[in-house]
Amino acid sequence: MAGFPDVLAHCTGFEWNAGNAEKNWSTHRVSQAECEQVFFSRPVVIAPDLAHSGSEARFAALGTTHAGRRLSVVFTIRATLVRVISARDMSRRDRRIYAQVEAAQ
Repeated sequence: MAGFPDVLAHCTGFEWNAGNAEKNWSTHRVSQAECEQVFFSRPVVIAPDLAHSGSEARFAALGTTHAGRRLSVVFTIRATLVRVISARDMSRRDRRIYAQVEAAQ
C-alpha cells in the first residue's frame, strides 16, 4: 500500500498492557479502540521516538479516530504486535505537523 509506514508493514495486531490502557483512559480519556483507529486512518504520521527509546525502539504516531479526534500515540513493536505505551490529544505542535502532511497529500 503506497504511503504505508514500513515500520508497521509486518504488524498483525495489538498487544495491550492493562496499566497503560488504564492510564491512557484515566489521564487523557483515550480508549483502546481510539488508539487502534489511529493506525488505520490516513494520513498517519509515524516517526521514531529516539529520545525515549531505551531497550526497545519507540515510535510516535499522529492520526485521527473514526470520529475525527486527533491523537498522538507512542508505541513500540513486539514481534508482530503494536504495543501502545501512551496516547493523548495532539498538542499544538503535533497538529501543525499533521496539517502539513495532510496538505501535502
